Amino acid sequence: MSSQRRSYEQGHKPKCLVIVDDTAECDRAVYYASRWAVRVGGGVVMLRVIDTEDRNQQWLGVAEVMRAEAEEGANAALDRASARANGIAAITPERVIREGEPQEQILDVIDKDVDIALLVLAASVGAEGPGPIISMLANTAGTFPIPLAIVPGNLSDADMDALS
Repeated sequence: MSSQRRSYEQGHKPKCLVIVDDTAECDRAVYYASRWAVRVGGGVVMLRVIDTEDRNQQWLGVAEVMRAEAEEGANAALDRASARANGIAAITPERVIREGEPQEQILDVIDKDVDIALLVLAASVGAEGPGPIISMLANTAGTFPIPLAIVPGNLSDADMDALS
């Protein structure tokens, strides 16, 4: 069970959560979330989930190197997304790096921050489908603890400015 949201209570401010991954549409989610945050006087939390599968204890040294490289890559991706958010809306997002299964980590971040009021995702425009995170969350959308905003990946900056 998720914690009660407190986003709009005294001493709190609403935040939206954006998943920073390597998909082309990620920029659309960052753009929309940044504009939304400015519009509502809120903030943005950017989450990067590091995949930990294929880590064998027998190869602990290799696993540690892989973890360090994944963390370095996560920080670089968050640096780019944060710079983009700052350029769009002059905001400095909160940054979170988690390790594990994406859906579990997304739900845990939401549960631990009672000010997160919205999850912003962007859908891929490609023939392969809406994208890995949206596909994964589609099965649980009806029981998700907060609203999901799915931004079409083909919207231009001007289109999103008009919507946010």
